[in-house]
Amino acid sequence: MTTTLITGANKGLGFETARRLVAAGHTVYVGARDPERGRRAAERLGARFVRLDVTDDASVDAAAKAIEADGGLDVLINNAGMETRTEDNSVPVAASVTADHMRTTFETNVFGVVRVLHAFLPLLERSPAPVVVNVSSGLASLTHLSDPEHPAHFYPGIAYPTSKTAVNMLTVQFAKAYPTMRINSVEPGFTKTDLNGNTGTQTVEEGAEIIVRMAQIGPDGPTGGYFDVNGRLPW
Repeated sequence: MTTTLITGANKGLGFETARRLVAAGHTVYVGARDPERGRRAAERLGARFVRLDVTDDASVDAAAKAIEADGGLDVLINNAGMETRTEDNSVPVAASVTADHMRTTFETNVFGVVRVLHAFLPLLERSPAPVVVNVSSGLASLTHLSDPEHPAHFYPGIAYPTSKTAVNMLTVQFAKAYPTMRINSVEPGFTKTDLNGNTGTQTVEEGAEIIVRMAQIGPDGPTGGYFDVNGRLPW
C-alpha cells in the first residue's frame, strides 16, 4: 500500500488529487491547517486527516511524527500555496509589490516546501519507491514569461511567479541531492480555485491530472524535471 501526504488538501487541487489517489488505492493523508475543514474533507474522501500548517515548524514536525508512528510515507505532494491578491482580485505588480507581499508569499510557497521536505525526507528515505511532487506553475517558467509570443508573458504579478520559480530550483537541487527519489515540479494549468479568485479556465479535475500522474511514477521515472500534462516544460 502506497502512503501519500498532500499538503493543503482540504479543497481545490489538493482535494481532487486526494480523491483520485484514494481511488487508485493509496492511503492518503489530508494535510490542512484547519482541523474542522481537514477532518470533514478526509471523511468525504475516505482519507486520513493530519493537521499541518506549512508555515509552522511545530505543526509540521508533529505531522511527521504522527505519520511516522502510523507506518511511514512513500509520496509527498507539496500542494499548499497562496497568491497575494487585493480586494478587487488583482495582483500586486512591479509598481506596487512590497517586501511584505514577497515575504508572505514565500513563507507558504517556498519556505513551507523546505520545511515540509526537511521534516519528511527521513520518512521518504525508508520507502522503497519515494516520490515528491512539488506543485509549481506555468508562471514559474522564465522562458515563457520572457517570450512575448507566449500567453504567460502578459501576467503582471511579481510575488507568485517568483516564488514558484524558486520552487523549481528546489526541485532541481533536492533531486540532485537525493538521486534515489523521484522529485519533480508540475504545472497544473490555470485552474479555477480559491487561489486565483476562481478565475481559472480549467476544472480541478483537469488541473489535478499531472499531479496524480507524477505522484504515481516508479523508480525508473524522471526526476529533477518540470512537467505539465503534455510533457516537459522549459525552465
